[in-house]
Amino acid sequence: MADFYQHGPIATLHRLGNPDYSVLEEELNSLHTPLALILPCHARDLSSPALAGIVAELRGARFIHHLVMGLDGADASDVALARQLLSPLPFPVSILWNDGPRVSALLAELEAAGLEPGPMGKGRNMRLCLAHTLVATQAAAIAIHDCDIVNYRRQLLVRLAFPVLHPDMGFEVSKGYSARFSRKLDGRVMRLLLTPLLDAMDHLPGFEKSPGPLRFLRYPISGEVCLSRRVAASLRFPSDWGVETGMMADLARVCDTRRVCQVDIAESYDHKHQSLSETDPAAGLNKMACDVALCLLRSLPKNADTPSPDTLQHMLQRYSDTATSLLRFYAADARMNLLEHDWSQEEQTIHLFAESIRRAITRFSEAPQTPAGAPSCADIEAALPGFGTALASAASPLN
Repeated sequence: MADFYQHGPIATLHRLGNPDYSVLEEELNSLHTPLALILPCHARDLSSPALAGIVAELRGARFIHHLVMGLDGADASDVALARQLLSPLPFPVSILWNDGPRVSALLAELEAAGLEPGPMGKGRNMRLCLAHTLVATQAAAIAIHDCDIVNYRRQLLVRLAFPVLHPDMGFEVSKGYSARFSRKLDGRVMRLLLTPLLDAMDHLPGFEKSPGPLRFLRYPISGEVCLSRRVAASLRFPSDWGVETGMMADLARVCDTRRVCQVDIAESYDHKHQSLSETDPAAGLNKMACDVALCLLRSLPKNADTPSPDTLQHMLQRYSDTATSLLRFYAADARMNLLEHDWSQEEQTIHLFAESIRRAITRFSEAPQTPAGAPSCADIEAALPGFGTALASAASPLN
């Protein structure tokens, strides 16, 4: 996205042309500032070409000091497959088997202490990996990215980590964004849910202090982020599909927004696309939309008045109106770039998302004081001293 536009208090670091990113990578290599990389993974992705491509690219990354793979939905044979897949990497690797007996016992301890980290999901996976990394490594910064990036190149990680690792940059958080398109415009949850929903909330009483940083991020729900060690220990976020939304919403609590940047990390980005799951509210984008909307509602400041039922219904109507008004813009954008565009399908998606928001409103209204995020790593360690050490011991080191 070749422009210079800066919007609000969060710095935008653009991708201008196609510079030689090996120059930035060599700077990272020379810094010797420890970076840990977390890969939250599900067992079904272990045999994917996307993950194999990511591992192949990472083999040359000398600026990585440790890699932690959190493995969900796995049995012992999947752990063995993960060890084989990651064995070519030249830096220390740990595999956290989240369904294994040792981690399961630690999760039971959390639940008994009232620190339930949530059901199995990407957010819980990330939280366990962060707790392990903070104890088991000396990482000054921790990067996280998804395991299903089809067109992955190492420069993505270089650009993501550079603003946090390099002392001259002065950032504690780097959030990745990129253009999401293939033969058509992708990024449906961002375009047709989050953008219009934030706009709808912005104009209603009760939402004046809603999560400000989200409005200045181009793609807050991306899976690519790099955090300083301090921020990584303090962030709270949910375990479900609202993980990235909750993480970015919590930034204002733990970090000056002037220490946050967003980085254009790739010319284009392609990954595994979720189904809409129109008939199943517990799957696909149907569930994701509900989780994201619920996270937004639960991210309201504790001292804010709970929005009234009328306000919430007005928000839903404003969402539908705003999302529908954007369809013409997206159609024009697609046409200018010679991309396919199905207006009817986009309208159906908005209708589905509106029903997802309606479910989120119902769940929020039943328990409006429920926090958006599970305890942070620092919260857990304060309540259960030594938990991180026990979790680090539960990991399976590869080398």
